[in-house]
Amino acid sequence: MVSTDQVKSTKSRKRRFSSNISDPVADLLTRIRNANLAFKDDLVAPVSKLSEAVLRILEQEGYIEGFAREGEGVQQAFRIQLKYSKSRQRTISGIKRVSTPGRRVYAGRGKLPRVLGGLGVAIVSTSQGVMTDKDASKKGIGGEVLAYVW
Repeated sequence: MVSTDQVKSTKSRKRRFSSNISDPVADLLTRIRNANLAFKDDLVAPVSKLSEAVLRILEQEGYIEGFAREGEGVQQAFRIQLKYSKSRQRTISGIKRVSTPGRRVYAGRGKLPRVLGGLGVAIVSTSQGVMTDKDASKKGIGGEVLAYVW
């Protein structure tokens, strides 16, 4: 028979994340895509500086409601609130990883991609930080195309 102390200890355990992720951006985008398709209100994703920059762009562009860092040390994670319309329609119609560890995709300042004719956003990692394709073209710089969001 299981004692009440054992039941409490199994319920109070926090979920641990694998720190051996070869592509943290793809992991973040996949978690967001899956939670969005399942109409989840929020999700949890592992912390990284690049993930934080991507989340900041998604928040600025209005694709997610917000995000917050929770936990301490190795157990840190982002709590991401997804955004839906009043009729519960998704704000993220699609999300796609472009540059992968096995196939890097770079775009020069004159060849920055346009997603859905300017309706979507391309997330670009430049020498001046992670930014949208619009911001990169205003600054006249190119970089690695991380993802498309529409």
